Parts: sequence; C-alpha cells; structure tokens
Amino acid sequence: MKKDIHPDNYRLVIFRDTSNDEQYLIGSVIETDQTGKWEDGKEYPLVNVEVSSASHPFYTGGEKVIKARGRVERFQRRAASAASDKKK
Repeated sequence: MKKDIHPDNYRLVIFRDTSNDEQYLIGSVIETDQTGKWEDGKEYPLVNVEVSSASHPFYTGGEKVIKARGRVERFQRRAASAASDKKK
C-alpha cells in the first residue's frame, strides 16, 4: 500500500446493519460519536446503517420472492374477478 495516501482521520469503524444486527469492521473516515465493541474485544467507532449486503434484496434474493408474490396475488385477483363475472 502506498504511504501517506489516506486522510489523517482514517481508522477502523464498525458499520452495524440495524435491520438484522450484522456488523462489519471497515476502514473509514466517517464521523460518529458512538462506539461499539468488536469481536476482538476492542472498542471502535460505530455507525448504524439501515441497509447492507446482509439485508439488501439484491444480495439476499428477497426481491425475486417479492416479485413472485405480487404475480400470484394479481393472478388470484383476476381469477376471482373472472369467477364473479361468470356468475352474473
């Protein structure tokens, strides 16, 4: 790694996904007042994030399930509508 390319406040920071409590220890310059303990027992600055690769539908495959569920619901509505139209 090249010397003297990182800012002075570059350090290890814990990023915690608030949706599933997954944590990552990553080098960053982000400012935060919170601290948290990492697996090694040391305290590091802590940043809470709402979405990470552990919870984002693109990485978890959840998006496909949501799309499939929506298709099934649309089909059921059309089938119910067709059945009620037949009865009339």
